[in-house]
Amino acid sequence: MSGLLTVEQAQALVLARAHALPAERVSLSAAAGRITASATAAAVDLPPFDSSAMDGYAVRAADLPGELRVVDHAAAGHPAAEAVDPGEAIEISTGGVVPAGADAVLPVEYVVKYENKISTEAELRPGANVRPRGGDVGAGDPVVDRGIRLGAAQLGALAAAGTAEVECARRPRVAILATGSELVAPGRPLEPGQIYESNTVMLAASLAAVGAEIELLPAVADDEAAHRAALDRGLAADVLVTSGGVSVGPHDLVRQIEAALGVEDVFWRVAMRPGKPVSFGVRGRTLVFGLPGNPVSSLVGAELFVKPALRALQGLLEPRPRFQAGTLGSVVRRSDARDDFVRARSRLHAGGTLVEPLSGQQSHMIARAAAADALIHVPRGEGEIEAGATVQWLPLGEA
Repeated sequence: MSGLLTVEQAQALVLARAHALPAERVSLSAAAGRITASATAAAVDLPPFDSSAMDGYAVRAADLPGELRVVDHAAAGHPAAEAVDPGEAIEISTGGVVPAGADAVLPVEYVVKYENKISTEAELRPGANVRPRGGDVGAGDPVVDRGIRLGAAQLGALAAAGTAEVECARRPRVAILATGSELVAPGRPLEPGQIYESNTVMLAASLAAVGAEIELLPAVADDEAAHRAALDRGLAADVLVTSGGVSVGPHDLVRQIEAALGVEDVFWRVAMRPGKPVSFGVRGRTLVFGLPGNPVSSLVGAELFVKPALRALQGLLEPRPRFQAGTLGSVVRRSDARDDFVRARSRLHAGGTLVEPLSGQQSHMIARAAAADALIHVPRGEGEIEAGATVQWLPLGEA
């Protein structure tokens, strides 16, 4: 075990080879979840004019307190035609343009109105209840930086600042291939020795969540010619992900055929459980991941290695998995040789998050893993980690 890479070492080797893909222009309406390839600046001042922060009256602060004559009305999208002269006020709605001559907005609740006049005992300072032009951002100033995933807040800010399109890294094209003569598509009857193929649909869902465009290749039997044809096709993608065939058995053909097709082996085997026999290589700009056939091992390998690579290919500034602190719900035993990633269920507890390990942690137990929404990182070491201890955990399925 001593010669195996650590998870952190393996991640560093992957990310050193995951270079951002070329950029493309994307309409704002189609940009949710995309990652910016360059900083985007405001096209206009925001707000683009001095505007009212509330319903009330646009006034001259020097005229208060006192009685004022109402000479016009300003609503959002409909500026007043008049300016505010001394002794005058203009009724204004939230978001309306503050008219010339006015320097404050008097809230409607501070006013007594009769006929075309108002009176108030309130005093205001200049600028009160006025949103100044450019107070949020000025034209030409950055709104969203490079390497940022576009969510609701970012999209709203860009739209408000006048952006119609944004420059984003191209989505990575990912080919997924399952190998093994025992595999049968769900829905078909099982013959003796066969199992249902579950890894491709699982990996497709996991990797699509980080923006990948998925191509599912038909599963291949343990046959050299079939492997060669399928792997050659998959190597045309930005990323090829295989499951199965990466260990040392007589039918584990993936790595040797990839080598014959020009894939440079970067690493094989990592000091982790589940998923030790994970492999990674490159051919040109294509990243090649070999995940174990056991479903949970495949899922964990995708979370720790493939998804960070996909984030990096899209230019995300922080592509590594984002572990967070939580409270361990029950005791876990440590391994002195490798890090464990324990499937768990998370819930809010005492102002934080409690992560409870699930029963059935073997790497083939994908049905047990269906109840999990978290992976607890149990670092190598001696003894146990007691319930109540602070641990690092990763939300499963995180983008």
